[in-house]
Amino acid sequence: MPVVAVINRKGGSGKSTLATHLAGHCAHSGWRVMLGDVDRQQSSLAWLRRRAAQPLARSAAIVGWAADTRSVLRPPPSITHIVLDTPGGLRGLDLARVVMNADAILMPVCSSAFDRESALECYAELMTLPKVASGRCKVALVGMRLDARTNAGALLEAWAAEHKLPYLGALRETQVYVRSVEQGLTLFDLPAAKVQTDLAQWQPIIDWVHAAWRAPARADGAAKAAAGFAAASARAPVPAPHRTPSAPRDARAAHDAPQRVARPGLADRFGWLFAAFRSSN
Repeated sequence: MPVVAVINRKGGSGKSTLATHLAGHCAHSGWRVMLGDVDRQQSSLAWLRRRAAQPLARSAAIVGWAADTRSVLRPPPSITHIVLDTPGGLRGLDLARVVMNADAILMPVCSSAFDRESALECYAELMTLPKVASGRCKVALVGMRLDARTNAGALLEAWAAEHKLPYLGALRETQVYVRSVEQGLTLFDLPAAKVQTDLAQWQPIIDWVHAAWRAPARADGAAKAAAGFAAASARAPVPAPHRTPSAPRDARAAHDAPQRVARPGLADRFGWLFAAFRSSN
């Protein structure tokens, strides 16, 4: 099942806000989504308890789960998508365990120099992990709590370009997020007309996550098809050529006459291919 992890080793970067809203989007898309809280503070689970009291959110249920870095592979039954909210300071073996089970990683980054430096170090460590380095787990950055009245957004975008970091855009600082978190809601639970500007900022993030989730499914499908074709080819017999000697006029002619090989028909020449095709279908 598709898994996205929200990772930044610096605390207060907006991980829980990003994770809860992404889970809210999944729920409103009709998916059976689990919000796994790897953080010991359990901020996402506290948010889910507030959400349980909201009639508005009951039509878009989110399953909560107190995960840890050693059990992220055991989600509840019937889950189709997973969002993992991770703690600050995640590094080393704990970071590797989370990444090993993720198809995509979103890294929220605030505009301060401290946040940028921490994010750069975290990204560098992620790139040393085999699943990220091979491209099987995608990573992208999202700017958080940016004031539209300042040049913080442009500064963060320029910083990402300078370091060749995949940057999806920024979410502005607004009370809509504050009120949503307090009530156990997301922007996707509210009337679209009231949060149109903020939903537009989410669209590049959603598009990227969907594309990252589809990539492993395509790769698995291609691998299964190739394996099936190879297995069918191995099982199908290859016909041996038929040798028909020419009739000799005498013993010497029979000894000197070359052996002529009859050409097999289409059914003989390509029978293994037809058998492989039928087996793969």
